Amino acid sequence: MDKKQLDFYQKLRNEVKQWVNKNVDKDNKWSDYILLAPDIFHLICKLSVDKNVPASKKIKLVGAIAYFISPIDLIPEGIVGPIGYLDDIAISAYILNDLINEVDPRIVSKHWAGEQDILDLIKTIIANADKMIGSKLWNKIKSMF
Repeated sequence: MDKKQLDFYQKLRNEVKQWVNKNVDKDNKWSDYILLAPDIFHLICKLSVDKNVPASKKIKLVGAIAYFISPIDLIPEGIVGPIGYLDDIAISAYILNDLINEVDPRIVSKHWAGEQDILDLIKTIIANADKMIGSKLWNKIKSMF
């Protein structure tokens, strides 16, 4: 990760951690997904520079990185807080699923720093994306990528 990505990653981890600490006693069914945002961001950054990932897939990964970092997106974190990372997570899962269909899944697993199985996690996120962010928004995201 370059310095800008590392700074964003650290900021993201801190923001998510603070949000979870404030909302730990509230019932938020998406908090488990929001907690994954820093690890998913880290994963897509690592994969974007992996020599085993085709250039066509790297372009999509870089697009997901840019979407994560951009203050302007479909669910802006600056307005709604960390809950706004749900669209970033959904986009990343969609792109990672596309990547896994073309490369050895072990390449993705090799870079995963999270505790859960990344392949199962991607499937779960995609299966729940329309509930997380709404089917209209989910369809719009899929058409973008």
